[in-house]
Amino acid sequence: MKTSWLVLLSVLLVSAVCFPLVYVHNENKNEASAEEFFLGVSFGGDTISQAKSLIDKVKGYTNFFLINNWDISINETALNEISQYAIDADMSIMVYYDFIPYRTYPWIPTWLSTAKERWGNKFLGVYLYDEPGGKQIDTGQWRSGSTAEGLFENVSDYSDAANRFTTAIPSGLSWQFAVNNSIPLFTSDYALYWFDYLAGYDSVFVELGWNHSRIQHIALGRGAANLQERDWGAIIVWTIRDEPALGSGDEILQDMITAYRAGAKYLAIFNFPYDQPFGILEEEHFKAMETFWDMIHSPDQEGIEKVEAEVAFVLPKDYGWGMRGPGDNIWGVWPPDFRVPLVAYNMNKAIEKYGLKLDIIYDDPQFNYEEKYSQIVYWNSTIS
Repeated sequence: MKTSWLVLLSVLLVSAVCFPLVYVHNENKNEASAEEFFLGVSFGGDTISQAKSLIDKVKGYTNFFLINNWDISINETALNEISQYAIDADMSIMVYYDFIPYRTYPWIPTWLSTAKERWGNKFLGVYLYDEPGGKQIDTGQWRSGSTAEGLFENVSDYSDAANRFTTAIPSGLSWQFAVNNSIPLFTSDYALYWFDYLAGYDSVFVELGWNHSRIQHIALGRGAANLQERDWGAIIVWTIRDEPALGSGDEILQDMITAYRAGAKYLAIFNFPYDQPFGILEEEHFKAMETFWDMIHSPDQEGIEKVEAEVAFVLPKDYGWGMRGPGDNIWGVWPPDFRVPLVAYNMNKAIEKYGLKLDIIYDDPQFNYEEKYSQIVYWNSTIS
C-alpha cells in the first residue's frame, strides 16, 4: 500500500515539473517560429520623410523594410538614413537594384560589401532584377533592354531554353559581385520559379495577386524552394494587373495567413505607386497586418497552423509553360503544346484534392523527389 502511494506521489511530482516545461517549450517554439518569419512592406516612395513616416506607421507590427525605389538605392545619403532609421526601429532591411552601377556610383559596391559589417543580420540582402521568369514568359527575354536581347534566338528546344535562362541570370557583373561578397539574392516572380532557383536565387517571393490562384503559385514557389533546399517568400501585389490597388483588408489578411501556413519565411506587401501619404496602403491594410502580427505571436497561434507539403505534382522536364491559363506560352517562345490541356487539367485536380499539402515540381534527375514526398503524382497520371 505504501509502495502504491509512493508511486502515485512520484507521478504527481513529475507531472507538476514536466507540464509547465512542455508549455514553456511549446510557447518558445511558437516564438522561435515567429522570429524566423519576416513580415514587411515595400517602400516605393522617393523621399526620406516618406520612408520614415511609413516606418513609424508599421514598426509595431512588421520586422522588415524593402527599399524598393531605384532613386533611393542610388542616393547614398537617403539610403544610409533610411536604412539606419529602419534598423533603429528594430527592422531588417533589403535593397532593390535592377543592376549594380559600378562606374556611375562607385560608392555602391563598398556600401553593399560592408553592409553586413555595419548592420549584421539586419541586412537581409539585395533584391536583384525583378520578375525574370514572368518577363521571360511575357516578352521573350528575362530582362528588358540590350542585356538579354537575342538570348533566345534560334533556341532549339525546352531544355536549351532552360539552360540559356538559368546561365544568363547569374552571368552578369552585378550577380557575380553579390556572390563574391556573400550577399543573399532575392527577387519576386509570377512564373518559372523553379528556374529562378536553378539560376541561383537564395529566395523568390511568390506574387499573390492578379486574380491568380494562390494555391497554385504557392505550390510552384514552395515546391521549387523545398526540393532545391532554399527559402521562399510571398509578396502581395495588385489585385488586378492593370489597376494599382490592393485587395481589401480582409483579403490581404487571408493571403498572409495562407502564405504563413504554407511555410513562407518572408512576406511583403507591395506598395507602389506612392502618391498618397502611405502609397497604396490604407488603414484597412495596416489593420490587417497588425491583426496578422498579433496572431503569429500569440501562444497558441489558433487558426494558422502550418501545413507541410506531402504530395508532389511533377511537371515534364524543363517545361516552361506560363501556367496562368491554357493560352499561356512556353518560355516566351513557343505557343501552348499538345500537353497543356492535360497538364492543366491534372494540376487543377491535384490542387483541388490536396490544397496546401501540394508542391508542384519538375522532373529533374539531379533532385531525388521520390524520397521527399509521401505521394508522387505525374502530369500524365489519372487523378481520381
